[in-house]
Amino acid sequence: MPVSAGESFFTHIHAEKAMANVTVSPGRTGPTEITIELETADEHPLKAKAVSVTLTSAKAGIKVQTIAATKTKESEWHVKASLPVRGRWMLRLGVLISDIEKVDVEAPILVK
Repeated sequence: MPVSAGESFFTHIHAEKAMANVTVSPGRTGPTEITIELETADEHPLKAKAVSVTLTSAKAGIKVQTIAATKTKESEWHVKASLPVRGRWMLRLGVLISDIEKVDVEAPILVK
């Protein structure tokens, strides 16, 4: 069954050297898919070498293991995860830009 846009959670995360448009679909407990679109600070596609996602729910005392994302397009990455409880989660991205440059960005997401 396809997920409607209203069931997804979207956030924009930015740091000095990288930005990410992140969609969590569906934005509720259970199996979920996370799509990450990376951009440079001047809004051009960012070609990263690797991307990882870490999800944490401090209130529930849950730290989900860090998951390596799979590249689906030039600047788009994908992760499958499971979110077992509702509430506020922290989503952290580790973006490996080059062999010596890594950017970490994070933002809260809401799981219904």
